[in-house]
Amino acid sequence: MPHLPEAIILVLAPFAPLFSDRVWGHAQVLLLGAMLTPGPRTVTAALRAMGLAMERHFTNYHRVLNRATWSARQGSRILLGMLLTLLVPPGATLVFGADDTVERRSGRKIRAKGCYRDAVHSSKKHVIRCFGLKWVSMMLLVPVSWSQRVWALPFLTALYWPAQQRGRRRHKTSLDWVRQMMKQLRRWLPDRRMVLVADGGFAAVALALACVKHRVALVSRLRWDAALYHPPGPQPPSKRGPKPTKGKRQRSLQGWAARSDPPWEPAEVDWYGGERRQLWVFSRTALWYTPGLPPVALRYVLVADPEGKLRMEAFFCTDLEATPVEILQWVVMRWSLEVTFEEARAHLGVETQRQWSDQAIARTTPVLLALFSLVTVLALQLSQGGKIPVPVTAWYHKAEPTFADCLALVRGHLWRARYLVNSAPEAEIIQFPREAFELLLHGFPLAA
Repeated sequence: MPHLPEAIILVLAPFAPLFSDRVWGHAQVLLLGAMLTPGPRTVTAALRAMGLAMERHFTNYHRVLNRATWSARQGSRILLGMLLTLLVPPGATLVFGADDTVERRSGRKIRAKGCYRDAVHSSKKHVIRCFGLKWVSMMLLVPVSWSQRVWALPFLTALYWPAQQRGRRRHKTSLDWVRQMMKQLRRWLPDRRMVLVADGGFAAVALALACVKHRVALVSRLRWDAALYHPPGPQPPSKRGPKPTKGKRQRSLQGWAARSDPPWEPAEVDWYGGERRQLWVFSRTALWYTPGLPPVALRYVLVADPEGKLRMEAFFCTDLEATPVEILQWVVMRWSLEVTFEEARAHLGVETQRQWSDQAIARTTPVLLALFSLVTVLALQLSQGGKIPVPVTAWYHKAEPTFADCLALVRGHLWRARYLVNSAPEAEIIQFPREAFELLLHGFPLAA
């Protein structure tokens, strides 16, 4: 192991109790190797990046993923605590985002793979399906000092198994996984105010009822054909039988949208790209009902663009006290999840792993997604004030640092700690320009 900077040691040290002493040494090698290698994130690539290409006992590093005993859930709890301590002010509302993504994988020995819709390449008129693994991830939505947008930092990820591959174990849908993760968050953080922002695919009465029960505000897109009702009126004393759970049917969302004179109110909202946008909003409270379940109270918001450039949308929140502006700001924050998935593919090698055992598959991708958050924390600690270097080129002006710059900053400190700490007893230095050093540091992939 190289001599690491103190800032990196302090970030990695809380995870040491998860492993035995021997496994922890191997796990650190894999973790640092995954940060340093720009190519596929395989175990062998990580060993090459760490200078262990001739390591005869390389199987010990494979066992960290496919055999060693350690709890990924406890690691998620440690990572979440670290993110909250460094990035969230005490007592502030915690905003979490939940979404699923498909990792393209093939292989006869991969039992958890299925055929899913590829949300990245599909459109409304043309659906593209692919074989792979579906992951359900929970992320903390939080601002960082060097960016104007909110970042989505993954800390808890679970593997979705297709129903036909689950065997005797109970099949869990993506909705079930999000509900279970939400309950786990409430057990970890019993007294904090929490908001869960999810895609329209998770907008269901069952999830909304679970969130209300555990004091979590659910924010998502609302179906245009949602059945909305008024609260039930008082029941006459002479009427026998169970009390009604809902009142008369409200006007549908399509009905409000079709009116020529809806009661719009102007609102200024923080929009995508860090800009402020003037919108029209219309908000009401209602009971959302689905047959077989009790109704859930919510506040829905219709949003329209005065300039007519954006289509009309409908959103809801189970916190009746939330304002329309707050709801829309939480909705805009959800897009950061898509950015995180894309950057994890581009810079952390998601979809390049080659594990085929169930244990290694269930651990590798969640660790790589958590590495996104860990690199962000390391960049925050190493930047000393939130100033991260941004590369400058003649043809592209980057206004603020991205995850690639955070990763380059961490790699720079790791390479310097490895080669520039101690002086060799004999001179082994070959001088070359600084530009060449930066090119080697950021541009060239390692030898295969």
